[in-house]
Amino acid sequence: MIAHVTAVLHPRAGLPVVLAVLLLVVLAPTAPALATGAPALAVDGTADTARPAKQRGGAEVVAVTQVAERQVDLSVRSQALGGRTVKVRLLTPDGWDPGDRRQHWPTLWLLHGCCGDYTSWTSLTDVAGIDSLRDDVLVVMPEAGWNGWYSDWWNHGRGGDPAWETFHTVELRQLLERDWAAGRDRVVAGLSMGGQGALQYAARHPGMFKAAAAYSGSVHPLLNDESVDRIMGFFAGQGDDPLRVWGDPVAQRRIWAAHDPFHLAKRLRSIPVYLSCGDGTTGPLDPPGSTSALEADFNRQNHALAAELERVGAKHVTTRFYGPGTHGWAYWERELHTSLPMLLGALRVES
Repeated sequence: MIAHVTAVLHPRAGLPVVLAVLLLVVLAPTAPALATGAPALAVDGTADTARPAKQRGGAEVVAVTQVAERQVDLSVRSQALGGRTVKVRLLTPDGWDPGDRRQHWPTLWLLHGCCGDYTSWTSLTDVAGIDSLRDDVLVVMPEAGWNGWYSDWWNHGRGGDPAWETFHTVELRQLLERDWAAGRDRVVAGLSMGGQGALQYAARHPGMFKAAAAYSGSVHPLLNDESVDRIMGFFAGQGDDPLRVWGDPVAQRRIWAAHDPFHLAKRLRSIPVYLSCGDGTTGPLDPPGSTSALEADFNRQNHALAAELERVGAKHVTTRFYGPGTHGWAYWERELHTSLPMLLGALRVES
């Protein structure tokens, strides 16, 4: 049975207190780990769409929970999210000690997809058992909302909460590098909505990530009417107003293009990029007869992005368009393993 140990931190607690509490939590006895299971855009869409946003007051850790061996959840209160508290899961390397100011670890950011959360990667894949991550890499798995789309929402021109991009690329990054032993060498990977987020962050924040990977990613939502309608359907999930995210795809097309990796391809030319996707038909890891119109759409989007990256002169693109396969975790776990040599190579870590 996994021991769940939570340390609640007073908002005014100093860093030494925070670190001392964390070390007590991390060193608490636990059972073995489970095997499986800134806005860059002005609200009117006219600003430089690749410029990082200013921080909106920062974020703070208010609680730390040890959930499994090497797995620590940070409860983070975020100004970019209207003062709400959300979770970030860290998969820590052996020897990780945030109190040791002499050592900072390269980071792999793993982004979840729509309808998932910060626990998805550890609960649905074997990421916690990958030896090459245990030795040298701090894995960061942040909450991004059930349907947040890694964006600072337009909110009909008002901006404001939720500002997921600012939370991740400004607040959380600064927090981890200041207090939790994260280094400044970073790579990013994600699936589906998170695949779009990975490429979008790498493109909109040049220099932040040394490589990016997208598994079955929504990488060209402006491809055609079907793709636009599909993502608008996601935007409308849980009863949301779909225009809150990026606005209308015609009237606010600049905002849409500023979040579409296809239209950001030139900004991805200088880093290694990994794209993978199935074609939506029944594959070797699917139940008999399974199909996925979503995967078929994303497959067309990925082929379009790969062609655009070639057109703009990107020299470090790896594609794995593996044919039969639907939109599922068995494929994304496999693709994480396949892309790890590229990602860790960008961090100069042996895979």
